Amino acid sequence: MDRINTIGRRKTAISRIYLSAGSGAISVNGKDYKQYFPTEVLQIILNQPFSTVNGVGGYDVKVNVRGGGVAGQAEATRMAIARALVELNADFRPALKKEGFLTRDSRMVERKKYGRRKARRRFQFSKR
Repeated sequence: MDRINTIGRRKTAISRIYLSAGSGAISVNGKDYKQYFPTEVLQIILNQPFSTVNGVGGYDVKVNVRGGGVAGQAEATRMAIARALVELNADFRPALKKEGFLTRDSRMVERKKYGRRKARRRFQFSKR
């Protein structure tokens, strides 16, 4: 099996991954994923596609991720891993699609409007 290259996006985070057969090592930007994503919730998000298709520990993943925060980066990486697994084996598609890992979450931050404090929040009203 060659290396499979896919991309995943979430908010402003972009994740490029290289998936190959191996022992289950995941490195993110040159670090171990447990060091890069310190909270257990983010680590679970990263492993969700593997646990859905019962492939935990069967693949090595090299991740390059940039932009956004850690949560957006973790979800972008999850999407990229899911896409790579589908490219590897088309039988995984229904299970991953059902979990929503193949759908791009298009929600973005709403821009700030003039005359407002934030996107929708108005300035505090002062009677006097």
